Amino acid sequence: MGLLRVESTQTRPNPIDMLEELVAVNEWRHERSGDEEMVVEFRGQWCEYRMFFVWQEDLGALYFSCLLDMKIPAGKRPPVAELLSMINERLWLGHFDLCTEEMAPMYRHTVLLRGTSGIVAEQLEDLLETAIGECERFYPAFQFTLWGGKKPQEAMEAAMLETVGEA
Repeated sequence: MGLLRVESTQTRPNPIDMLEELVAVNEWRHERSGDEEMVVEFRGQWCEYRMFFVWQEDLGALYFSCLLDMKIPAGKRPPVAELLSMINERLWLGHFDLCTEEMAPMYRHTVLLRGTSGIVAEQLEDLLETAIGECERFYPAFQFTLWGGKKPQEAMEAAMLETVGEA
């Protein structure tokens, strides 16, 4: 079975341009290293996050990753790998991975835009809100596993504990 090949003459607006406007409105630090790439840094509830965006026009794909500001020591990689698997089972969009270059957890997702006229602001907002929300939600599980002495299952249970009311 061969792959279907379709020639497309449709050009989409560069989503990095729209992203740049969105992060500027939020006053997040950002830098464009070219037309197709941008790095964004901002302070979340738990740590600094570094987001990478890459637009691949030929694929019609926007790649996104959000790196958590924590290092995984060599001896903790097996339990973190187990934790990553448990976390990914709970996600609807994207996934967590271990960035081997930084030895840090990161959230990743790719948005395919082939066959569309381009991405809209609401999709970018959803992408950012989902990624930030998942990073904030699971950051404590990483901390419990790395520094709290908890096994991955215990770390997940502790991180997922819902609090009721206000202190």
